[in-house]
Amino acid sequence: LAVRGSITPSACSPTLSASGVVDFAKIAAKDLSADSSTWLPTHILKLHVDCVAPTLFALRGNDNRAGTAHKDDGYGYGLGLINGDQKVGTYLLTLSDPVSDTAAVIPLASMNGGAGWWSFPHGTWLVRHQLAAFGTVESGIAAPIPLLNVTADLHVETSIAPASGLSLTEQVPLDGSAT
Repeated sequence: LAVRGSITPSACSPTLSASGVVDFAKIAAKDLSADSSTWLPTHILKLHVDCVAPTLFALRGNDNRAGTAHKDDGYGYGLGLINGDQKVGTYLLTLSDPVSDTAAVIPLASMNGGAGWWSFPHGTWLVRHQLAAFGTVESGIAAPIPLLNVTADLHVETSIAPASGLSLTEQVPLDGSAT
């Protein structure tokens, strides 16, 4: 006799609009500031999280190009390197305006692994050193709630490092990647 199987928590699937791609096409080197960061237009993607049943979940960003952000303050994601040592730029990710079919929700963040939550009605960072979630502030206490689905705006704010510190004699790819 064999009795097999497994009990698993509810699964959730995140997806991004535009297949998760922000494309700035070609940016002329002459249009970059020599002495300060050049901010590119903000892109807003839609983040959809669909679960098979109401589920508690949180999100944490991971920079797949870690160590390449020219403003490496723990909030930025890198855009790759030129010649192995020149940091091309940085992009920031924030979540705002969540909407769920099952409840009214606001963005939340936890800087202590989920032991405590803080509400950020205008948006929260999606970074590696904190958790981001969606929930409510009932009785003055912010907390994530189980959700079946949620859609939120994912703001992508991108800056290029000062041009004076970059070798721009050949085409340079913007090579950002995050999970």
